[in-house]
Amino acid sequence: MIDSNAGIDWIVDKLRKDQSPDGSWAYPFDTGISTDAYMIILLRTLELNDEELIQGLVKRILSRQEKNGAWKLFYDEGDGNLSATVEAYYALLYSGYLQKEDKRLRTAKKFILANGGLEEISMFTKVMLSLTGQHKWPPFSPLPVELMLLPHTFPINFYSFSVFGRANLAPMMILADKKFTIKTQKSPDLSHLHLHRDEDNHWIRSNEYRSLHAFIEDGVKNLLGLPDQLHQLAIERAKKYMLGRIEPDGTFCSYYSCTFLMIFALLSLGYKKTDPLITNAVAGIKSMKSEINGLPHMQYTTANLWNTSLIGFSLQSAGLHAEDSTVSKANQYLLERQHHKFGDWVIHNPKTMPGGWGFSDVNTILPDVDDTTAVLRSISRMVPAELQAWERALTWLMSMQNDDGGWAAFEKNVNSKLLQFLPIEKGEFFLADPSCADLTGRTLEFFGNYTNLSRDHSAIKKAVNWLLKHQEKDGSWYGRWGICYLYGTWAAIPGLLAVGVPSSHPSIQKAVNWLRAIQNKDGGWGESCHSDSKKTYVPLQSSTLTHTAWALDALITATEKPTPEIRKGITFLLGSLEKDDWTTDYPKGQGMAGAFYIQYHSYRYIFPLLALSHYQKKFES
Repeated sequence: MIDSNAGIDWIVDKLRKDQSPDGSWAYPFDTGISTDAYMIILLRTLELNDEELIQGLVKRILSRQEKNGAWKLFYDEGDGNLSATVEAYYALLYSGYLQKEDKRLRTAKKFILANGGLEEISMFTKVMLSLTGQHKWPPFSPLPVELMLLPHTFPINFYSFSVFGRANLAPMMILADKKFTIKTQKSPDLSHLHLHRDEDNHWIRSNEYRSLHAFIEDGVKNLLGLPDQLHQLAIERAKKYMLGRIEPDGTFCSYYSCTFLMIFALLSLGYKKTDPLITNAVAGIKSMKSEINGLPHMQYTTANLWNTSLIGFSLQSAGLHAEDSTVSKANQYLLERQHHKFGDWVIHNPKTMPGGWGFSDVNTILPDVDDTTAVLRSISRMVPAELQAWERALTWLMSMQNDDGGWAAFEKNVNSKLLQFLPIEKGEFFLADPSCADLTGRTLEFFGNYTNLSRDHSAIKKAVNWLLKHQEKDGSWYGRWGICYLYGTWAAIPGLLAVGVPSSHPSIQKAVNWLRAIQNKDGGWGESCHSDSKKTYVPLQSSTLTHTAWALDALITATEKPTPEIRKGITFLLGSLEKDDWTTDYPKGQGMAGAFYIQYHSYRYIFPLLALSHYQKKFES
């Protein structure tokens, strides 16, 4: 006989202890060592000698180095990741605390050269190296800054890109246009990492892109005005875009990468290193510092609101009342952070008032669909007391449905097929914001279980059709923001069931059979980060708490009786709650396939608690 009570009580007690005084949970948003490396490079470039922070970041970077000298993005990546290794190598050298002769740097250099040198690194790493004098800018800008001036009616314009893409492209276009470079007396020399001296051709390799670049240039030529005046106007517009989206903490859209680029863009425009815009931006990204295993980590952004919305809901699913002090503090924190300002989302959705929630602690202008439904689940028991906040959010959420029937993360109908021809690596992740199964499934689950929206409503029907149409041949669904097919399938099954699709439906049965077929012998589930790049399910060969909880939750929702697969999975979960090894450190989230992975330190508690609570409610009561 399985007794889930002990596991539920252990997680609830752990979450109570970890809550911050403001009601949130500040579990780290851990994206590896890239932001740590960039922080060292930024501080040294700005000649801000925060030696305590730099020394701590050096220790963290060195603690993640593999025996072969490389750094990895995830455990089973292979020998290592070239771009991450170059970033770490450069930061360690620039810190001044290691020299080229150091054994650890010698082994890193060997790996870099064996894997293609600086010619084969990612575009974003090349931009960073170009900014700091270690790589040549291409002879012409990958995207002309005049793109800022193209009207919304032009087939490709600045607002064709996702808000995440725009936030990084605006400063990047300024920098590439000016071919800006800044070095200091402490700048190392990375010329020994080049295998070829002809670097120019390693930025752009696509004939289709050259054609598209000419197409954009033709569009620019049709604008009224003198070329020089238009050029300066475009730069001013890119600058205005950045400065109009600075959050109260000084960061640009509360993201590390675009804030980093904005600082360099401002320097290229003549701002001094001591300008308040720059010092506030540095203070903002410093304030996102977290601590992991006693060492500092520069978070890409904070995940406080996401953590808190999911934890508030999972605690209530485990039986805590909305009046419980832990839950009420969490919900009060969430309610205070509902958005009241218009963000970029209004460009493609102009007839709706603000009402969503964002991801980070400081986000005020960048709401997203996933955080909004997560918060609404947590505060659902506070209605009608919070009816105004609830109705504003519902209106915003409904208005964000794409014309194809699905929901995307940040914007509406931002998925132009033309973007695939641009020379932006990982463009489908970086530039587009398409409908995806994870968001569409969870949005349906919210509408089906927490509102009175009719199952015959056109929005529900369109979303169901979108999900059924985008199921993979093996029965799974691809999840855009998690790893990966387990994530999408976990979201899709409860979403479809919540709006009246019967568990006997062939799509549900196909998905259930897929989950059963990929269960590991120990009763758990595990999926590799390779899945997102290979566009097919790749088993991890080990079970993880989070993947197991996702699979279990989907099976529990779709099954009337506890099957042997469910029992085995619950037994695995209960026996692994306190486990602490590479599987608990393995990324469960992603931002960009093959480049950007996230270990959510909260997930090991949230999703097992939900799965155990749902199991108890359905099969033990």
